[in-house]
Amino acid sequence: MAQASHGTAGGLAGRAAWVFVIAGALVLSGCVGSGSLAPPRKASRPQPAPVEPAYAAGVTPPGAPMQDAPLGPAMAGTTIGNGPVRVALILPMTGAGQGAVVAQSMRNAAELALGEFQNSDLTLFVKDDNGTPEGAQAAAQQALAEGAELIIGPLFAGSVQAAGQVARQRGKPVIGFSTDASVASQGVYLLSFLVQEEVDRIVSFAATQGRRSVAALIPETQYGRVAGARLQQAAAQQGIRIAALEYYPPGQPREAVQRVAPVIGGSAPQADALFLPDNGDGLPAMAQALQMAGFDPLRVKPLGTGLWDEPRVVALPILQGGWFAAPDKRGFTAFAERYRARFNVDPIRLATLSYDAVTLAAALARMQGAQAFTDAMLTNPAGFAGADGVFRFNPDGTNDRALTVQEIRGGAAVAISGAPRTLVAGN
Repeated sequence: MAQASHGTAGGLAGRAAWVFVIAGALVLSGCVGSGSLAPPRKASRPQPAPVEPAYAAGVTPPGAPMQDAPLGPAMAGTTIGNGPVRVALILPMTGAGQGAVVAQSMRNAAELALGEFQNSDLTLFVKDDNGTPEGAQAAAQQALAEGAELIIGPLFAGSVQAAGQVARQRGKPVIGFSTDASVASQGVYLLSFLVQEEVDRIVSFAATQGRRSVAALIPETQYGRVAGARLQQAAAQQGIRIAALEYYPPGQPREAVQRVAPVIGGSAPQADALFLPDNGDGLPAMAQALQMAGFDPLRVKPLGTGLWDEPRVVALPILQGGWFAAPDKRGFTAFAERYRARFNVDPIRLATLSYDAVTLAAALARMQGAQAFTDAMLTNPAGFAGADGVFRFNPDGTNDRALTVQEIRGGAAVAISGAPRTLVAGN
């Protein structure tokens, strides 16, 4: 779906959309292709999760090309498409800080999705929540009053929770973009990059490569706490020993590194892997501290999450040879080419979430109209094919994703373990 090239109007776009319907919404049963995801975990209360946007490329890094500017209030209330099935897109179009920049790019991605889905059955109402729960509640109430059968968004955890409360009272589902798994529930589904899935993937891969003892240096942030808790669970499941686990104030890792140095440094380290769930803001200081502690990545394999998938991280010499889990970047690259051709700017990394959510809504509406957005349909265990690979919603509102494992080589990230192309139905 997402990797189809942007051809002439109609033909390719229509085919791309129908691939999503056929391969995604209907028959991702695991009987074709290769690979599978682990069975969905039984519903348990998720650990607290990160503040959005948590994914590394969710905001513009220093020195990056200019991306979308936020829309003004007049543009935030527009509609896209004119089909009979009404869907709302709630975003912080006039929110503070980077939220409005993210919202603009996600709005454009939604427009691109409908433009590529030939003769879409959707009318998409774009609503501004101003980046607040109160705004999201009002936007959801207005959208439902206007006949919305599904709410896509909002972006922030509190806003997803507020919109979800309104929507579930009316029996309508939400597909939100928060990375905070604690706001997920039946009927409030998160189509986001969850750190839990990335930790599971990288720990499982490390185990298959013979890693048996891991140390961890974790920033004392909401994201870090979730990553650390998940590391302990995943390591226990894989039979990996936690040799050391230390937290540190963001950007100040030196003392924590010194405490862990006997485990990860020298010619005979006690650990054979080091988990570092930090990003391009924090990892340069970490790299300096590790070098001073005698850390050798040839002896102790660096492990990370999708936060590593950015130029500032892969350029660090101390992380060369390291492994991290992230979505297959080829889908985003293809999407970004079409996005630039349409809007003459670069999309933010999170834009594919909006693209996939709108394309999924259009595909389901094509099949069953306004009655398509049921919990049973949305939680089909076969899953859906999106720009970032295969995904599925779990009954508890979280998601499973097909993720790659990438290795840092010569300042670039190279996929060494591909993402599954299908999910196994019935797992």
